[in-house]
Amino acid sequence: MSFLNKDSTFWGYRRENGRVGVRNHVVILPLDDLSNAAAEAVAHAIKGTMAIPHPYGRLQFGADLDLHFATLIGAGSNPNVAAVIVIGIEDAWTQKVVEGIAKTGKPVVGFGIEGHGDHETIMKASQVAKKYVQHATALHRVECPISELWVSTKCGESDTTSGCGSNPTCGNAFDTLHGLGTTLVFGETSEITGGEKIVAARCATDKVRDEFMAMFNRYQAMIERNKTTDLSDSQPTKGNIAGGLTTIEEKALGNIQKIGKKCTVDGVLDKAEMPTHPGLWFMDSSSAAAEMVTLCAAAGFVVHFFPTGQGNVIGNAIVPVIKVCANPRTVRTMSEHIDVDCSGLLQRERTMDETGDQLLEVMMATVNGRFTAAEALGHREFVMTRLFESA
Repeated sequence: MSFLNKDSTFWGYRRENGRVGVRNHVVILPLDDLSNAAAEAVAHAIKGTMAIPHPYGRLQFGADLDLHFATLIGAGSNPNVAAVIVIGIEDAWTQKVVEGIAKTGKPVVGFGIEGHGDHETIMKASQVAKKYVQHATALHRVECPISELWVSTKCGESDTTSGCGSNPTCGNAFDTLHGLGTTLVFGETSEITGGEKIVAARCATDKVRDEFMAMFNRYQAMIERNKTTDLSDSQPTKGNIAGGLTTIEEKALGNIQKIGKKCTVDGVLDKAEMPTHPGLWFMDSSSAAAEMVTLCAAAGFVVHFFPTGQGNVIGNAIVPVIKVCANPRTVRTMSEHIDVDCSGLLQRERTMDETGDQLLEVMMATVNGRFTAAEALGHREFVMTRLFESA
């Protein structure tokens, strides 16, 4: 039995909309690639702020533009963020992001560069950023029930030890968290190919099952349109194959271990969409590591489990990423990146419940303020998912 129970608590930041964060970032958020330099200049001038540069933001349209806004608004709305300054080349799109984040009640303001230039924009944004940092640093953590925690998961650089060790460790922790009424998410649509019927069978209702299969079939239709039905050179990756995974079906069966043995799939989300109730959700998402974690951050999740086999260095600008590994060679050669060493599971030195509890112990330390390896090493990956070419 886990050391966590329904009476367990953690210390988090209660935001204006009632959600609870585990970090207290003041974010300088560029709307578009042209605004990265100004955002980074503000972050350089005002200590305690963080710029999140990215390469996109011009001439998207349709669903791609909607996802762009959803990702930026979701990132700024994440409970790990105390306040936001949005900088964009144009006023209208900048204000759209500001208005979306403002619905949370947190401090947010936007600045357009056109008609003002970088110097004036940086000066005005820096003046507000200083006030926002002082606001954020005056906030205190409060005791919160474990049921208010939102946890996401995605694996990367998988090998044979992933499906046998690190992924089931995450699944064991998810089983515990699901029973405590938390909000959970998994995804990676391409990487459940061949195992989709297993996920469908775990869906809590016929409605959820139909929604899940619709998402999966939408992905399969995209593959069919692009005439790459075998996912050659993509799934499994060259690194997966070097690690002993020879087919996408093998990879999928290992990937699905992250949702444990007891969890039901209680809802389905589109990319960057926010859950509406507790339980385990499936999000249609890219299998690219930084993209998936960014989508989880945009959906409101505040801490992330990242199992790896061959070794992955990913972090995230907003969400602390806890890396879990069962490969003893990777634990030895990339030790500075690993938060949870569960290699003892495969060496029969530890049980699944023990490694699951080990992960939960690290999770509790992390949500209470302890830096993950990725945070200590300065990994702040933030990668937007693109759907179309630009107009």
